[in-house]
Amino acid sequence: MIKSSNSLDQSTFDKLRRLYIIALFTIAISVVLSQVLIRTHLSDQESDSTVINVAGRQRMLSQKLTKDVLSISVETNANNRILLKEKIKETLHLWSLSHHALQKGNDSLGLPNNNSENINEKFKRLNPIFDSISTASQSIINIIELFPDFSNENYKQDVEKVKAYEATFLSIMDDIVNQYDLEANAKVDRLRQLEFWLTALTLLILLAEFLFIFWPAAKSVKSVLADLLLAEKRAKKMAFDADELSLAKEKSIKELRALSRVMEDTLLFARILPNGSIVHLGNKFSRLFKFSKFNNSTMFWKVLSTEENEQVIIEDLINKYKKTGWQGEVKATTKTKDVIWLEMAIIPYNPTNEKSEILIIASEITERKLAQLEISRLNTQRFEERMSQQKIISSKIIENQEKEQSRIAKDVHDGIGQMLTGLKYNLESIDTNDVEKATVKIEYLKELTTNIIKGVRTATFNLTPPELSDHGIVPAITKLTQELTRLTGKDIILFNKTDFNKRLDSLTEINIYRITQEAINNAIKYAESTHILVSLSHSDSMLSIVIDDNGKGFDPDNVRHVKMGDGGMGMTFMKERIKYINGRIFVTSGAGQGTRVTLNIPLEEI
Repeated sequence: MIKSSNSLDQSTFDKLRRLYIIALFTIAISVVLSQVLIRTHLSDQESDSTVINVAGRQRMLSQKLTKDVLSISVETNANNRILLKEKIKETLHLWSLSHHALQKGNDSLGLPNNNSENINEKFKRLNPIFDSISTASQSIINIIELFPDFSNENYKQDVEKVKAYEATFLSIMDDIVNQYDLEANAKVDRLRQLEFWLTALTLLILLAEFLFIFWPAAKSVKSVLADLLLAEKRAKKMAFDADELSLAKEKSIKELRALSRVMEDTLLFARILPNGSIVHLGNKFSRLFKFSKFNNSTMFWKVLSTEENEQVIIEDLINKYKKTGWQGEVKATTKTKDVIWLEMAIIPYNPTNEKSEILIIASEITERKLAQLEISRLNTQRFEERMSQQKIISSKIIENQEKEQSRIAKDVHDGIGQMLTGLKYNLESIDTNDVEKATVKIEYLKELTTNIIKGVRTATFNLTPPELSDHGIVPAITKLTQELTRLTGKDIILFNKTDFNKRLDSLTEINIYRITQEAINNAIKYAESTHILVSLSHSDSMLSIVIDDNGKGFDPDNVRHVKMGDGGMGMTFMKERIKYINGRIFVTSGAGQGTRVTLNIPLEEI
């Protein structure tokens, strides 16, 4: 049966090969024939557009020639006549060249010599007219070249001849151009018909090949394949029945050997007994830990590390998870004291019912682990630096609070306290019997009392202005600018662009107030500014406060790079306060350019 099938298969493919060669040869002939015919027509039409273009240009050149001839007939200036003569000469040369090329062909212009009888007849009628215009034009050129100062009357007759023949030339040339166009369209129609018949012929060839070659061949192949598949199925069934057990056993052995080779060469692989003694140590394990000789008494943890504490950890892991399995990271140390990190798996394994083993499969992760440890160290270091910086900021805040309290205590003691002491002594010194002196002292005491009240108000304003708690941030900043203008003599102006008047959270308002106060005080103390503008604007989601001054300015990078409390603490406090209310602060400055501090506070989060 197999032999018969093979014989049938060979004869079928021989037949198929012959049929396909015939089919492909027929298609190739039809394609080549189509290409030859189409290319012949296309090469015949290549010059049609050039011919029509040159013929159409002849009309333009004749009109241009006539126009220049008429222009030269009325020109009185000799130099201008010479210029027009050169233009006529150039136009006449191109006109004559194209005229003769259209009839006899010209390779440089791309014009063939294949005019139809109809076009040749039209050119025969056109040539006398062309010769007359050409002769008259050449006569004009010759007269001007020989006698440039002659009067226009000397070539008036030639001018009239050009004018007389120009309309007739244009009319006949129009007929020639139209005839060229008709003949080109006729060629395109013939090519279109040729393409249609070639396409129809190709389709007929393909249909014939399908009906008489491909369809019978497909039926034959289908029949042969059916016989071959049936024979193959029977052969496989017999082979499967005969070799099933042998193949399964051989396959298992090959897979086990392949797995063993892969594990030996690519993984850190070992087999140990439940007590930790080594049964087998993989090649990669041996190379990594430089351990090649072992016996039944060699313990696995002693191979992995020379450090006693690491050996104890590995031994405990094996004893604890020898029945359940485990996976994790283990630190090991080689004989050369190199630290190695392993991602290790402990897998219980029973090769037979009477024997138990443990498979150790590991991969080296030293670089990854060292990178993780380094990242952890850097994170800890950054956290400690951050905490140290926060301690410095907190100490500076406490220090400034102490300075503020000392200043307030000094103001109260030196100012208000002394004035109150003076008030007490003056009250005690009033002699009610001496009305005149008593009246003078009372007037003095009234003025002293007024100054005491002003001092109390100033001290209270510096602590927390009552406008802030009573009316909000805008009235508080308004009062701040007014008071600082009065006390410092600086020109400090508040401009509320969008008439912002909302009340905010009390902590938000006090932080905005303190940041604004700090920015204005910096402009007064350090910038040596004379004008300070505080601008407020807001949208539905954002409040913006901008403090501009015309001071000497500074380099913001010098402030950004200050660390560990060595300076720039005012800017640090401003940033901490703005961060507390989820806002942002921007400082723009430059030497001699003044300073701008911009606060953006989100209203929707307040």
